[in-house]
Amino acid sequence: MAQKVFAGRHTADPGSESVTVFLIGMRANRWWKIGTVGRVAASMPRMLQHLATDPTAGMLGYEQWFGRTTMLLSYWASPEHLRKFAADRESPHVEPWRRFMKEVAGTGDVGVWHETYQVQASGMEAVYNGMPLFGLAKATAHIPVGARNTTAKQRMAQVPQRKIP
Repeated sequence: MAQKVFAGRHTADPGSESVTVFLIGMRANRWWKIGTVGRVAASMPRMLQHLATDPTAGMLGYEQWFGRTTMLLSYWASPEHLRKFAADRESPHVEPWRRFMKEVAGTGDVGVWHETYQVQASGMEAVYNGMPLFGLAKATAHIPVGARNTTAKQRMAQVPQRKIP
């Protein structure tokens, strides 16, 4: 299915004091151990489906890329939402994490990593030119660039317009 491409320049309006940016990924260090790599990778779609069906979990949106090193870029309402999901025994995260730590961690077959950033609204700037909904604008609000937000400096100085749940 083709995504609608928005002509012209657009930006994101994160609309709150801050957004939590979470990067997570895995690397197939021993690609010939495809079964192990597949088992580790298989847990992510279930987590994303769970988060997509529960807006109160706080994940605002995500983008992902696949390759020898995979990466998921996600946007969260707060670091507390992210930590709650990660620690919730009822979420589809705890059990796969424990299994990874017991069966794969330390073998060198698959590497996993994550980075978390809490970014203040005054420290964010985004521009999308001739793009479908993507990234922060897809996760929050996608607005046209106009006279008041035409430069990166102006966009970083914008007062947030909407609240994130």
